[in-house]
Amino acid sequence: MTPQCPAYNLLVPVLDAATLDILSHSAEQSQRLGSRLGELLRPGDLVCLRGDLGTGKTTLVQGIARGWGAIRPATSPSFVLLNQYRDPDGRVLFHADGYRLEAGSFLGFEVEELLQEGALVIEWPERFGSLPQERLWVELRWVEDTRRGLRFTPTGRRFEDLISQYRHLTYGG
Repeated sequence: MTPQCPAYNLLVPVLDAATLDILSHSAEQSQRLGSRLGELLRPGDLVCLRGDLGTGKTTLVQGIARGWGAIRPATSPSFVLLNQYRDPDGRVLFHADGYRLEAGSFLGFEVEELLQEGALVIEWPERFGSLPQERLWVELRWVEDTRRGLRFTPTGRRFEDLISQYRHLTYGG
């Protein structure tokens, strides 16, 4: 049963121990949160970003790429579908955007192949069809003009551990 918040008579979702819900107060803060996540990613990791237009998916990716150690800044791959960002050691962070895809479109690449070469962050993952079960879902939502809600939901042991490390890196303790 979902508890109610008596002051507002609203249903309050109960998150499991692995899920993390964060309120970002600015684009800069969202980039810092992304940077901390990028520091923890390794080749083979899949991060799926879901949210409406303007919720800060690309802003978060800019931080993820910086934390990954990308040599060049991240930009939106809306028109090219896939960008690559290399760190000084040659590791690759792939950034895919499915906004312009229609279900069943030919992508010209396979998600599994990309994951063998590096980490992959996908915007609009629901348009990519079948994805590996182990992944980190980040749901972004608009709260106010400069505020965004970010809900991190890990699927699989690797990502549960990653979120635990992320909590420690972000909040200490």
